[in-house]
Amino acid sequence: MGISKKTVYISSLIGFIILATGFNALGAQYSVGSGNDDWWTKYPDQSAGKGGDVNHPPWVLDALKSKPVLIYVHKSCDYCKPQTEAIENITKEFDGKITLIEISAESNDARSEEALQAYDPNGGVMYVPMTAIVTLAPNSEGKVEPVWHSTEDVTGDDWIKNYVEDALSQYSENSAGWNK
Repeated sequence: MGISKKTVYISSLIGFIILATGFNALGAQYSVGSGNDDWWTKYPDQSAGKGGDVNHPPWVLDALKSKPVLIYVHKSCDYCKPQTEAIENITKEFDGKITLIEISAESNDARSEEALQAYDPNGGVMYVPMTAIVTLAPNSEGKVEPVWHSTEDVTGDDWIKNYVEDALSQYSENSAGWNK
């Protein structure tokens, strides 16, 4: 094989490998890790509990058996209103594909405290609105487990939509490997 044929062959092979790898990874936009944008298996770098295990509430794990979970803890205040509207928009768009657990922080619902303790991204500050998305992904050892990402900021539709889409992709790719 001449040098030009080898070059074309190797270039084509490299291109194919890059495309194939890209298509396999296209589903997951966010990686599993401890950074600000990652899916977390343990408390993230910005948390006071950095590196500690999360105690997923049983009601979250039960809901996760069938699809990703979007948890929204809020008050009926002006600050929460834009996030509440964004949650409503997203849940309409993804109706039936995710489980929405909306909890009033003004009620006596014990799930409010459990969700804030488990998924507070800042490690104990527990402000609202808190939006958490829980799905399934492999940890650093390759074992599929619940992962989450959360925020206490008003993020708007795009942030929520990006994480929900990624949660759906992760769930689709990994739910069969989860030992419930």
